[in-house]
Amino acid sequence: MNDVLKRYEDKMKKTLAALEDGFALLRTGRASAALFDKIRVDAYGAKSPLKEVANISIPEARLVVIQPWDKALLGEIEKAILTSELSLNPSNDGKLIRISIPPLTGDRRKEIVKQAKAQAEQARVAVRNIRRDGNDELKKLLKDGGLTEDEESKASSELQKLTDIYIGKVDKTVKDKEKEIMEV
Repeated sequence: MNDVLKRYEDKMKKTLAALEDGFALLRTGRASAALFDKIRVDAYGAKSPLKEVANISIPEARLVVIQPWDKALLGEIEKAILTSELSLNPSNDGKLIRISIPPLTGDRRKEIVKQAKAQAEQARVAVRNIRRDGNDELKKLLKDGGLTEDEESKASSELQKLTDIYIGKVDKTVKDKEKEIMEV
């Protein structure tokens, strides 16, 4: 019974981690190296993650500096950033790329908050689906004789407690992200 609860708690932890990873990709008006995690660069005939071909640093709150390990990749990195969904304008000086992160408008902030809330709702649904799957497994164990009714009831109650805890964590995470996005 405990291994069932542990397995489903691990799934809930992964759901929360996936939400946090998704939030790292949302622009907040502040520079962040995580913004560039999904960018792939054509390097030596293969698509490589940007962080594997260059050093990404944040010297100021609204400035990103990308220094490739091979200067020959400057053009490819610039092209990858321009064609990404980030809507950023890189400046290439022949040695490194500077990207100034423009401040977000009020409307854009609201749009990003809406995206964050949608991602949070998906995470809540995923946590509830995990609970449902866990309850289904517990009922199957009860039916097969692997659990008594009391054990199944107790495990189901524990699973509900875990669900409440993780939904609370999702709510706190989205509230913190909303505060960060709306910060001017």
